[in-house]
Amino acid sequence: MTLGDLLTDAFGRIRGVVHDVTSGLTEDQLAFRPGGRANSIAWLVWHLTRIQDDHVAAVAGTEQAWTAGGWADRLGLPYPPGDTGYGHSGEQVAACRASARLLTGYHDAVYRNTAGYVEGLTGPDLDRVVDRDWVPPVTLGVRLVSVVSDDLQHAGQAAYLHGLVVKGWDAADI
Repeated sequence: MTLGDLLTDAFGRIRGVVHDVTSGLTEDQLAFRPGGRANSIAWLVWHLTRIQDDHVAAVAGTEQAWTAGGWADRLGLPYPPGDTGYGHSGEQVAACRASARLLTGYHDAVYRNTAGYVEGLTGPDLDRVVDRDWVPPVTLGVRLVSVVSDDLQHAGQAAYLHGLVVKGWDAADI
């Protein structure tokens, strides 16, 4: 197995969860927020995809699918183009309403870009410093592991919510 294979597999697992947690759900189900305050599946999938898109495009030196692929317009969310969801308020989370088709379409476009980038990486590439705003400076390897970790955590949160939604729980049950 090559480094590219390993990273493609990791990002592919995230993609699999994204498809699993959105499949067959309505826009209302995707927007369900336990207690009316928690993150929704739609927001979690959008956010984890935005983080991957933003961070991988930055290290790859490419434009994000969000803008280059027209996904910002297609999803029509009320966020500025550079927004990734970091620090969103409850009101901003509630504003994330989208269909499963659009959420997975955007995620698939980002996955294709990510897989295309990571498939050619080798061990020495991981030592390249990609962000000097931290002490110590962040290397490509650390940034990619950070994205995988963040995305898997949010995918797991979305999977938990998916279980609540398909079992028919509502905010009063939480």
